[in-house]
Amino acid sequence: MNAPARGSAAPSSLPRVVAASLIGTTIEWYDYFLYGTAAALVFGKLFFPHSDPLTGTLLSFLTYAIGFAARPVGALVFGHFGDRVGRKKLLVVSLLLMGGSTTAIGLLPTYDSVGVAAPVLLTALRLVQGFALGGEWGGAVLLVSEHGDQRRRGFWASWPQGGAPAGNLLAAGVLSLMTAVQSESAFLAWGWRVPFLLSAVLVGVGMWIRLAVEESPLFQQAVANRAGRPEAEAEPAPLVGVLRHHWREVLVAMGARMAENISYYVMTTFVLTYAVTHAHFDKQSALNAVLIASAVQFALIPLFGALSDRVGRKPVYLVGAAGVGVWAFVFFGMVDTHSFGQLVVAVTVGLVFHSAMYAPQAAFFSELFATRLRYSGASIGAQFASVAAGAPAPLIATALLKDYGSATPISVYVAVAAAITVLAVLCGRETRGQDLAAVEEDASEDGAAVGKPAVA
Repeated sequence: MNAPARGSAAPSSLPRVVAASLIGTTIEWYDYFLYGTAAALVFGKLFFPHSDPLTGTLLSFLTYAIGFAARPVGALVFGHFGDRVGRKKLLVVSLLLMGGSTTAIGLLPTYDSVGVAAPVLLTALRLVQGFALGGEWGGAVLLVSEHGDQRRRGFWASWPQGGAPAGNLLAAGVLSLMTAVQSESAFLAWGWRVPFLLSAVLVGVGMWIRLAVEESPLFQQAVANRAGRPEAEAEPAPLVGVLRHHWREVLVAMGARMAENISYYVMTTFVLTYAVTHAHFDKQSALNAVLIASAVQFALIPLFGALSDRVGRKPVYLVGAAGVGVWAFVFFGMVDTHSFGQLVVAVTVGLVFHSAMYAPQAAFFSELFATRLRYSGASIGAQFASVAAGAPAPLIATALLKDYGSATPISVYVAVAAAITVLAVLCGRETRGQDLAAVEEDASEDGAAVGKPAVA
C-alpha cells in the first residue's frame, strides 16, 4: 500500500472542508453575480436613468467592471496574509466583507433620490465586493486542495468551483422569482432590493460553517518548517517569492483564465442584455435560461474534475478552451432564433465547455505553486487575469453590439481569448498527481518549482 500524501487530512474531515468551501464560495458568488444580473436588468434604469437603454446598461456594466479592478488588490492583500497567518482566517474576513457590501447595496438610495451620489456609492460598494472576491477564490480552493489526497485532488478541489454556478443559480433564481411575482413597477421600486438584503442571512450561515473547519495541514507544516529555520525571519514577502520563483506559472495561470473568464461573463451576464434588448426575449425567459444552464454546470463540474484526475488537467482544459472558441459562433445564432429552447441549449452548451476549463482549474493552479507562496501565486495568477478578461467582457460585448449591430465581432472576441488560453495551457506543465509538499521542496532560486508526481 502507498503511504498517504504528506499533509493529507484524515478522510473524515475532508467532506466537512469541502462543504465549508462550497457553501462559502456559493454565498460569495451569489453576492457577486447578483450585482452582474442586476446590472444587466435594473441598474441602468435606477442609477443611470437619463441615458438611452443600451447606454444605461453600458454605464451599469462599467460599475460592474470596476469591481474587477479591486480583485488583484484583494489577491495581493489576502494572498500575503493567507501565506503568513493561514487560509481559514482570511476566508472568514472575505465572507464578512462580501456580505456586508452586498447587504448595503440593497439599502442604497437610487438616482431619483440622491442624484449622482447614488452611482458613486454603488461603485464604492462594488469595489469592496471585488476586493473580497479577490481573496476568496484562492483561499477556498487551497483549503480543499491542501486537505485532500493527490490522486483525487481534481475531483475534490472542483467542488469549491461549483460555488460559481451555484451562486449564479441562486442569484438568477431569486431575481427570477421576484420578477415573476411582481409587476415591473414594483420590482423597480423595491423588489430588486430583496435578493441583496438576503445576503445578510446567507453570510450568517456561511460563517457558522467556516468557523468549524480546521486550518490546512500543509500550511501548518510549512509554518512549523519555517519556524525551525534561522533565516525564516529574513524571507521576502510572498509576492516577491512568487515573482522570483513562479513567474512562469503566473503567466500560465493568467493565460488559462482568458477564455474561461471571458466566455463565462459573455454567456451568463451579457446574454441577459442581448436576449432582452436584441433578441426580444422577456426578462423571465432570459433568467430562466441561465438558471437551467447553471444547474447543469453545477452537476458537471465535479465530473470534469474527476476526469482531470484520470487523463490530466491539460487535456480537459484544452477541450474546454477550443470548444468555447468554436461555440461562440453558434451561440448568438441560436439566441437570435427567438426560441426559448434554443436559448437554453446555447447557454447550456457554452457552460459545458466552460466547465471543462473551470473544474480542473482549482487543482491545476494549486499544483503550480509552493505551499509558502501558494495563496499569493494562485490568487495573483487568477485575479490579475480577471482585470483583462472578465472585467471588460460584458462592457466590450455591449460596445461591440452597439457599434456593429451584430454579434459576430463578439464571437471573434471570445475566439481570440480561446486561442490565448490554448497557447498558455500548452506552455504549462502537466500537474496531475502532484505532491503539493514536494513543490515546496523543489522550489529553487534559479528556476520554476517542479514537484514530484504521485506513484501510480
